[in-house]
Amino acid sequence: MMEGWPAVAWVLLVINIAHWLKTVQSRDFTMKDIVLLHPSTTPHPGGFKCFTCRDAADNYECNRWAPDVYCPKETKYCSTLHMMDHNGNSVSVTKSCATLEDCLYTGCTDVIVNGYQVCSSCCEGNICNVLVPRNESDAVFSTSVVSLSGRPRPPVALSLFTIIILTAGPG
Repeated sequence: MMEGWPAVAWVLLVINIAHWLKTVQSRDFTMKDIVLLHPSTTPHPGGFKCFTCRDAADNYECNRWAPDVYCPKETKYCSTLHMMDHNGNSVSVTKSCATLEDCLYTGCTDVIVNGYQVCSSCCEGNICNVLVPRNESDAVFSTSVVSLSGRPRPPVALSLFTIIILTAGPG
């Protein structure tokens, strides 16, 4: 009777390893991941969080390992710097909390020395820097717009992004 248990244990181990490998290979950062970062209490009025990393290999690695901390009181925006090779593949991702001065130069530029393209963007809002800029249309400085009611309203592009993410469902 005991001779069958090692075989059963081996099969269960292989199934668990296969499931783990499938999970590790997933490179999408989902809204479910972001929900876990939503703040419950803030250290100061208007406190917010940004994804933060330095020289991560790609956007997934940056967002996955970003520390869950509030931005300093003197910052108001989230900044992203994305370096890509000539095929558009990520070489480096750096994200941080930012001041207005940090966000004055957004856009894309080619780095002639190594053939890379670098795009930078800034946004206003809690963990708004989930994506990386990949071209001139993404490399922008987006801020909240105040509606006639006086309440902040997210930019149209951000609203469309949210709608697309929420309607896409699990991939």
